[in-house]
Order: sequence, then C-alpha cells, then structure tokens
Amino acid sequence: MIDLHVHTTASDGQYAPSLLIEKAYEKKLKAIAITDHDTIDGLKEGQKAAKKFGIDFVPGVELNINNTNGEFHLLGLGLKKTSDSLKEILSNLILNRDKRNEEIIYKMNQDGVDLTLDEIHADFPDTVIGRPHFAAELVKKGVVKTRQQAFDIYLARGRKWFCDKVGSNLDEAIVAIKESGGVPVIAHPMSLYLSWGKLPDVLKNYFDRGVMGLEAFHPGARVTECLRLEELGRKIGFFITAGSDFHGEKIRADRKLGHTCGDKKIDDAYYEELKKIL
Repeated sequence: MIDLHVHTTASDGQYAPSLLIEKAYEKKLKAIAITDHDTIDGLKEGQKAAKKFGIDFVPGVELNINNTNGEFHLLGLGLKKTSDSLKEILSNLILNRDKRNEEIIYKMNQDGVDLTLDEIHADFPDTVIGRPHFAAELVKKGVVKTRQQAFDIYLARGRKWFCDKVGSNLDEAIVAIKESGGVPVIAHPMSLYLSWGKLPDVLKNYFDRGVMGLEAFHPGARVTECLRLEELGRKIGFFITAGSDFHGEKIRADRKLGHTCGDKKIDDAYYEELKKIL
C-alpha cells in the first residue's frame, strides 16, 4: 500500500510531516508523497522521518493553476531540488494567497465577524494559510458548528465570502517542476468540471504541453469515473497515479491514508510506475 497525494501542517493538513510519516508507518505504507499546497516547507522534515521509518519518500508539491473552468491543481512528484523557476512560482502563489486572505477577512469583518489574519497566523504558525484555516477559526468563534458547514455557508465557490485566488501559468509550472527533477501530474481531474465530451481534448492538450501524469484515482470521484479516467489517460499517453488527498481525520474524515476512491487500498503498482518515469 502506498499514497502519492497527502498534506501536512505546512499547508492545510492536520499532522506535522514527521507525525504523518509515523502514521504511514503504522499503516504499513511502502511509499508516500507529501504534496502540500503551494509550498515545499514540509519536505525536509518528512524525508528525514521517512528515512527513520524505512518508508520510500517522494518529495512533492501541489500547485494551483489558473483555469477558466473548475479547479486545476498540478502535482509535482519526485522533486530532486528546488529550481529557481519553482522558487519564483511558489513565492508568487503565496503572495496571491495573502491577497485573497485579506479579501476574505474584509468580507467577514463587513458582516460582523471579528477576526484578523494575525489571529489565524497565531493559531497556525509556519503554515500556508487557506480556506480550511478560516473554517477552523469560524468553528472556534462559534459562527458555525463544523468546518464543512463553514464551507457550505460561507467559503465555497459561489458563497458570500468566497474569493478567487490567482494561480500559476500551466506552462511555467510544467517547466518549473521538470527543472526541479520532478514530473507534472494533473491532480483530481474531475475537479476541472469538464464534461466527458470535452475532457479528452483538454487532457490531450495538457499532455502535448508537457504534463506527464494523471491522478486517475482520487476519493473525490466514483470508482467508475476513476476507471474511465485511467482508460482515457493511458490512451492519451499519461502514466497513472493514485492518492488519498489525505488532510487528517479532523479536516476530512472521509479520506484515509493509503486509500483512494471507493475506500480502495492504493496498490504499489502506481508507485512502481512512477519510479520508472522518474
């Protein structure tokens, strides 16, 4: 059992990198990829812990990409270094996140919620702040009962406090990941919100531009959809990955380390395929 998509406290996960690796060891995972949102700050700690517990470690990142349709996230798996191009992208993404966070705070304050960014940073130090942290603060202040309720009422796309964030250019992100020794992979492709009629041409376009992998198996999709994505991806020429997108039980109770769509255990074969590409 392996997992090629997990998050830590470096972004919006529940567990510190070393603790996450320990949990992976307890669950007898053979390999794991830490892929925090727009940051690589958790990789050094994660790699050290993985060596201690004898787990194969895949250094990664999950980059937000500009997209006119749904949500486009690009995984960079197997990073061997941090290229100057990747450093620049990460820096810009954090600046864009900071601007969006200020906009969210402004909307909250206008509606009478007394919250500051300083409070969030105090509760979540050394972390890339995003909407899950706002949700946690709303629970803490009694505005909502659960983090999910915070998204459903206030923070999700189309809700009153939602603010778009500017992502990275896809072509620049592809180059940055490759210059860092990694391979670019489309995360949870169903989040692109494209019809099955449009998806093949769009994915083929991304492949032709240099994206190499497709995360066909993700718990946010049905098993039938994942199998269809795998068939489509292989037909185009992508290699296939699978992940849990695990953030922690308190954040997403429906996602389990080492499990993907349909609560299926993630087979070692996807890691072996990745190793051949790397």
